[in-house]
Amino acid sequence: MNNLLIMSDSHGLTEEIEVIKNRHNCTYMFHCGDSELDMDAPELAGFIKVGGNCDFDSRYPDEQVSRIGDVAFLLTHGHLHNVKMNMTTLSYRAEELGASVICFGHTHIAGAEKIGNQLFINPGSIRLPRARVEKTYAIMKWESIHDINITFYTTSGELVKGMSYNFQLE
Repeated sequence: MNNLLIMSDSHGLTEEIEVIKNRHNCTYMFHCGDSELDMDAPELAGFIKVGGNCDFDSRYPDEQVSRIGDVAFLLTHGHLHNVKMNMTTLSYRAEELGASVICFGHTHIAGAEKIGNQLFINPGSIRLPRARVEKTYAIMKWESIHDINITFYTTSGELVKGMSYNFQLE
């Protein structure tokens, strides 16, 4: 079983990142930008990470493509893809890169949605959530693209009610 920690928009937090990393001990970790930390900050060790509109370390890439098992991921912050408007630009970019799971932040709104044969995951923000009170991050678990589970947690490690999802991709 593959497991992936997805976090975004931590905006300067450090201790919380460490606590969450240690709580779940995931094999893979993504940070979708706006950490406001240096690229080589110890708290981000082990993360595949991208830069957001509030990250000023120029070493951050705008996007990363990762393949874990049979799943191809696009990791980006989202500000360069107008994610506050819709998913169209981001969807096209993922298609160009051959990614079926898109992890992004920027909106600070936690959610997971399948559109066509693409899965969009926004872990929310562990510092400044929008559209809900809970400060959130997500864990994705899967054995194959036909059985993907995404669960959202609060920074204190509690499950977010109504935010556990199962998806199948083709």
